[in-house]
Amino acid sequence: MLFNLSTETLIARILVLVFAFTIHEFAHAWAATQFGDSTPRINGRLTLNPLAHLDPVGSIVLLFSGFGWAKPVPVNPFVLEMRSRFAFMWVALAGPMSNLLLAIAAAVPIQFGLHNSIGNFSIFPGVFPTISVLLFEFIYINLVLMVFNLIPLAPLDGEKILYHLLPTNWRSPMDLIRPYGPMFLILLIIAGPYIGFNFFATILGPPIQILFSILTGF
Repeated sequence: MLFNLSTETLIARILVLVFAFTIHEFAHAWAATQFGDSTPRINGRLTLNPLAHLDPVGSIVLLFSGFGWAKPVPVNPFVLEMRSRFAFMWVALAGPMSNLLLAIAAAVPIQFGLHNSIGNFSIFPGVFPTISVLLFEFIYINLVLMVFNLIPLAPLDGEKILYHLLPTNWRSPMDLIRPYGPMFLILLIIAGPYIGFNFFATILGPPIQILFSILTGF
């Protein structure tokens, strides 16, 4: 897969990566700040500077696989809990929802058919992606980031959201499971195919395809 990427796709993913990851992490930082937590600002994360948010390994993985990760935004859960029981949940939800909003925004010109009239335009044909390629890649990767981050396993946003939606007496079992979340994810992603379980095709694929079809009509 790594060597089958065209130059246009690679450049498109770089552009999407910089924009989508930056907005995703900024959304977390902004939401936490709205609830009175100054931790993101102190740590230099309340910014749209991509260098503050991009993780080198997660960025490379996204380029060649279509999914990846950025640096987590540090927050103070105690400050958030003092403001609202659900503050931490809203902060966690802000990231995935920012990706959904970006995907919707990129789908607007497609819904109006503008990609048919100007979609084949490229600054450097054969090297730089056309507008159509850029739009579709932008929508797809933002949907991947949203769905992937909503998986209820630590350290993903979905685990934090579920934690604050469940009754209080359910939190202790989740506290016990949380340290093993990254290991479960690695096993699902890497070891899954060896036992006939394709994590991406089975878990991520269907909701991403449904949302992609709704937004683009394809």
